[in-house]
Amino acid sequence: MKIFNLMLYGIFPYVAVLTFISVSIYRYVTRGFSYSSLSSQFLENRIHFWALVPFHFGIIFILLGHLTAFLLPAQILAWNSNMVRLYILEISALMGGLFTLIGMVIILIRRWTRPRAKVVTSRMDWIVLFLLLIQVLSGLGTAIFNSWGSSWFTAVANPYLISLCKLNPQIEFITPLPWVIQLHIIGAWLTVFLFPFSRLVHVLVVPNPYLWRRPQLVRWHWNRNRRFI
Repeated sequence: MKIFNLMLYGIFPYVAVLTFISVSIYRYVTRGFSYSSLSSQFLENRIHFWALVPFHFGIIFILLGHLTAFLLPAQILAWNSNMVRLYILEISALMGGLFTLIGMVIILIRRWTRPRAKVVTSRMDWIVLFLLLIQVLSGLGTAIFNSWGSSWFTAVANPYLISLCKLNPQIEFITPLPWVIQLHIIGAWLTVFLFPFSRLVHVLVVPNPYLWRRPQLVRWHWNRNRRFI
């Protein structure tokens, strides 16, 4: 079990990050056109809008919160020293997670029930979508059943992540945690690993004006008798 935990929390993170960097660069150099969310006007509709807005803004808020807690742990603890501010931060994070979940559910329903959206959804897209759904659910489970995450994150996740940066992984910070938190951590590394193989790579192309502009018009034309691999 100890060896399994070492592979999961001490070795796989490096595999995930190296894969993320190398494959992302290779894909950009060899298939730069694939750095796209593959959206097109004939696929856009009101359902898509109400999925895109809560999902993107929700997940950006959550990711920025995680990054801030990692980079500024002392400031986060100082903020949380006041109970009112702590409640504001925790409730805001929970709302961000709920917004992300609402967007995820609508995205999944739309891609499954709309034939035109379903036909351009690859197997990897489904894998990543369900992985993200598990991430959101495990994150919400962590927030609800393991309160004050913004505080204990600095005492548990920060030392673990810093140890990875120092090439000296200290998995003892992670292994005693409840299963829902461990699931969330494993899912995070798995998402990093699969990221460059999916359409998620479009977030690496900045700026990202699609968050506020009208849907992009893309016209597709191909020989329907030709087989693409």
